[in-house]
Amino acid sequence: MVSAQPVPFLKGHGTENDFVILPDPDGTLEVSPETVARLCDRRAGIGGDGLLRVVRSAAHPEARAMAGDAEWFMDYRNADGSVAEMCGNGVRVFVRYLERAGLAKAGEIAIATRAGVRRTHLAEDGGEVTVGMGSAALPGDEVTVRVGQREWPAVHVGMGNPHAVAFVADLAHAGRLLDAPEVSPAAVYPAGVNVEFVVDRGPRHVALRVHERGSGETRSCGTGACAVMVAAARRDGVDPAADGTSATYTVDVPGGRLVITERADGEVEMTGPAVIVAEGSLDPEWLYA
Repeated sequence: MVSAQPVPFLKGHGTENDFVILPDPDGTLEVSPETVARLCDRRAGIGGDGLLRVVRSAAHPEARAMAGDAEWFMDYRNADGSVAEMCGNGVRVFVRYLERAGLAKAGEIAIATRAGVRRTHLAEDGGEVTVGMGSAALPGDEVTVRVGQREWPAVHVGMGNPHAVAFVADLAHAGRLLDAPEVSPAAVYPAGVNVEFVVDRGPRHVALRVHERGSGETRSCGTGACAVMVAAARRDGVDPAADGTSATYTVDVPGGRLVITERADGEVEMTGPAVIVAEGSLDPEWLYA
């Protein structure tokens, strides 16, 4: 039964990758794909690239096994309502919400996600958030990305979710990116894929545009920035696991700048801003209409 009480929400972004935040500590809200799409609609709803539902790990069936390591679970959904394994910018915004709500303090904070537990560090001064994104997987599949009459070889990178990274001469060649670029062979990505188009800006400095599955082109993608950093490093002959030395790249996204470090142990760390911009309440009659 749907509650007649107003439903609290917040709005936040990380390098302009924006999210609707639903605090639901006991996991009692009905959050169907239709509800998510309604909330994320930029004309008829609040608007966002996705939704972050804040649930205690112990209260969510997908996260109970992680409750001993992480009190809070980030139940992330794409703007179309589809479920996603992980969202790097979303984790930073999620942590910022926990701080704002008095549920976490500056320092180390563990967050449960569908891609596993992610370790974060919230700066003492309320500044940037660093997220341990796990290790990148490089399956070695031969992948091609096509937009219109142009096509490029792409690097298949796994960051808890799938990515196809294409290095291009001009970011404009990616086209509109509202519709998903053609990626082949499709069998490599049975659940869909995020596609990044990348240009060089300088030594260990790149810029990207991205199509996120289920959301279209977004202003930023945290896991995508990590995938791009790893693909660029390997292209440049940089492999921290082999070299024994961490490597750091600056990754510009349309919504700002992220700093990505791959450590010698394989862990990829992302540092960037996270901002809460609004909060309010939703009419449940509208939300569940």
